[in-house]
Amino acid sequence: MPRRVPFLVGAILAAFAASASAAIGDAPIKTETGLVAGTPGRNAGVVVFRGIPYAAPPVGDRRWRPPEPASKWDGVRAGDHYSPICIQNEAGWYAPNNGTKPAADLSEDCLYLNVFTAAGTTEGRPVIVFVHGGGLTFGAGSHYDGEGLVRKGAVVVTLNYRLGVFGFLAHPELTTESSHHASGNYGLLDQIAALQWVQRNIAAFGGDPRRVTLAGQSAGAWSVNYLMASPLAHGLFQRIIGESGGQFAPTRTHAAAEDAGIQFAKAAGADALAALRRMPAADLLKVRRVPGVAGRVWDANVDGWFLPDTVAAIFEQGKQNDVPILIGSTAGEETSPRLPAVTADALREEATKNFGPDASTFSKLYPFSSDDTARTAQQDLHRDETFGWPTREWARAQAKTGKSKVFFYFFNYVAPGPYADAGLPAPHGAELAFAYDWVTSRTDTNTAWRAEDRELAATMSAYWMNFAATGDPNGKGLVRWPAYSPQTDSVLLVGNQLQPGALPHKDTLDFLTPYLRKANLQ
Repeated sequence: MPRRVPFLVGAILAAFAASASAAIGDAPIKTETGLVAGTPGRNAGVVVFRGIPYAAPPVGDRRWRPPEPASKWDGVRAGDHYSPICIQNEAGWYAPNNGTKPAADLSEDCLYLNVFTAAGTTEGRPVIVFVHGGGLTFGAGSHYDGEGLVRKGAVVVTLNYRLGVFGFLAHPELTTESSHHASGNYGLLDQIAALQWVQRNIAAFGGDPRRVTLAGQSAGAWSVNYLMASPLAHGLFQRIIGESGGQFAPTRTHAAAEDAGIQFAKAAGADALAALRRMPAADLLKVRRVPGVAGRVWDANVDGWFLPDTVAAIFEQGKQNDVPILIGSTAGEETSPRLPAVTADALREEATKNFGPDASTFSKLYPFSSDDTARTAQQDLHRDETFGWPTREWARAQAKTGKSKVFFYFFNYVAPGPYADAGLPAPHGAELAFAYDWVTSRTDTNTAWRAEDRELAATMSAYWMNFAATGDPNGKGLVRWPAYSPQTDSVLLVGNQLQPGALPHKDTLDFLTPYLRKANLQ
């Protein structure tokens, strides 16, 4: 049975903190670990508290352990700069909000969060906790800006969490030392610790701990899908936003994750856990490939604690955290150049291997006749397999076993820039600038935003704010967004016009479903 007492106690303590604090911006804010001062945001009336520790530094013997409480400090902590990015190989590469971080700002001591709020407020505003993307191996909370939605009435929290080997290593020795007989999933446990911090402290920043929306894009959407399935996250949020991602693909078993950890230790030249913990972080990052481990190395695993079963099975049993969800994807998720080049002959061979007698159907649904058109077909296939299908599975699973509503969008509005110039559909992450209103809240952008871009940002951010406040995106003056129905695949189509309709690519998703669901059973 999930325990509710910690959540209630956290809410009471947070409410007490709010009543004891001065208006935001007038004085330092009292958190459970000490006083913290904010700094003015770029936009009038916004105050930002950067680099607040929500857990102890996961270094030394804390490497590959669940997060522990942060230490208290004396005096006033200056919240005027972002913390280091969690140690990773691709720092600064994934920065959809024009954020960058030099390599010198990488550290294992990285479990910090940032609070964006409004000056002068003490009321209980809806809270949006945003989890960054980056494949669970790179990225940072500092790459994302909360000022746009603060201007519209929210409190926004961004955070770092452990990545790659530091966030997801499982190993038999780690399992043995765990009181829960589990290992791996440390990055996701970090996210839970951040949400617990929000429950205990956010009221002091003007936020309502009873109206927390957990949001994430790409691997951030994977994360919030995992947390929606995890019993450890019960009561820590009241709504979910998932942008371009879901975790209904195969989840590694704990035994397989432990074996991958053993293989990693061998590749790193360590004969035991103690040796791994002594190794410099930079040396661990040098192991980019792990012999004998198929697929992605650093992912969540079914550890029996954070995840008692696969996400698909938990939803099938109706055991997910049943809250309203707002999810969707973009039309051009895989139009980036990161996919390897493919020829028509190679794609035909891949289709025959994967779909057997249905290869001819595949070729009709993803038509190609040359190497150039094969490239487009390959991108469309990966768009559907990696983003479109798991997102729809998430919607269908919640609609089947949950009581809370699903609101589904499909985004194909192309902002000014190289994608528009090349006639390409909206790429991965394209909706973020509009949903979080970076269009009007940011000044450090090279995009020549137009009046229609500002209008769409006002509309989408209104949907997001309404959802955060009430669990329903609809509101006065907005195009009606219907709740999702599996029978009609009803979505909000976001393009040059906004209108309700049926999910595009339904035929390709229907085709892929039996193959991808079968993979989930293996």
